[in-house]
Amino acid sequence: MIATVEISMYSLTDAYAENVIDFIQRVRKNKEIRVEVNGLSTQLFGEYDLLMEVLKEEMKSSFEQGKAVFLLKVAGMELTKENLPDVLK
Repeated sequence: MIATVEISMYSLTDAYAENVIDFIQRVRKNKEIRVEVNGLSTQLFGEYDLLMEVLKEEMKSSFEQGKAVFLLKVAGMELTKENLPDVLK
């Protein structure tokens, strides 16, 4: 099943920007996940099980590096801009 995850990371350390960038770069290493970044959040697109496995591993790694909070929205479909109804584009 294809899924979409919108994720925001709030690193609670002085190196917050570096920690967020590091997290995104680690997720991007998996070429089976499409990653789109904007100023407020990051969207991930791919197979549900793969997304959940990668997020489980990478969020744990972030927690081990310091305090952080993650906010996630998960949809059981691909919610890309291209798939929106024309009236919303």
